[in-house]
Amino acid sequence: MIKVSKINIPQLPTEKPRRLYVYLPRGYEAGDRRYPVLYMFDGHNVFYDSHATYGRSWGMKRYLEKTGLQLILAAVECNPEGTRRLNEYAPWDFTATGLGRMEGLGKVTMDWLTGELKPMIDAEYRTLPDREHTMIAGSSFGGLITLYAAVEYNAFFSRAAALSPSLWVRPGIMNEMIKGSRLASPTRVYMDLGSAEVGKHVEAYRSMFNTAKLLSLSGADVAARIVPGAEHNEAAWEKRIPVFFDYLKFDEE
Repeated sequence: MIKVSKINIPQLPTEKPRRLYVYLPRGYEAGDRRYPVLYMFDGHNVFYDSHATYGRSWGMKRYLEKTGLQLILAAVECNPEGTRRLNEYAPWDFTATGLGRMEGLGKVTMDWLTGELKPMIDAEYRTLPDREHTMIAGSSFGGLITLYAAVEYNAFFSRAAALSPSLWVRPGIMNEMIKGSRLASPTRVYMDLGSAEVGKHVEAYRSMFNTAKLLSLSGADVAARIVPGAEHNEAAWEKRIPVFFDYLKFDEE
């Protein structure tokens, strides 16, 4: 079952309310069990092809219904206005060709998610609210803010899946942030890049594996992999859903 509602984020304004998607697992309404929670970015791309930006979603609804995985998934639509999605998911100000200087509002986004959205989800649904049962995931810029959340908001999240993260955004700041952190146990992080999205840009591979190394030195269990032939799109990320769930062992209890 997926509940879709509209919410406003005053700290991150848009001209219209955003959609909040909440997936409830099979059997939720029949009992009193409490469930772990996965938070995802780009909620409009998670479940429904008809809602997705490019007409193809992650297919998470198909996967969860097929497997019967026992968790709650909450995903919020990004800001679709111009380049504001990049603002909301970038942890720091950055400059990009064709965009100029961009303001990074990732901290504002995460303060809202942990300070307002998570308490709301925990109050309205039968969650297991502790960090050991709370996970976060995203792709591209959503993968970038996922890694930021795994470190800077480690008190809330014990597991993170960052698919095709945009590590080109101020990598020096990211690395210094990780170096200065001591992550709680358990912390598990899954990262990947598709070979077709990176091509021969060897520096992209080095950046991912260097970030993985730093996360490991800071106390995380990390899996970092190159996915042969995978492109930068939802169809490619859908194929990796079983892989990152298996590594993170989110439904192990």
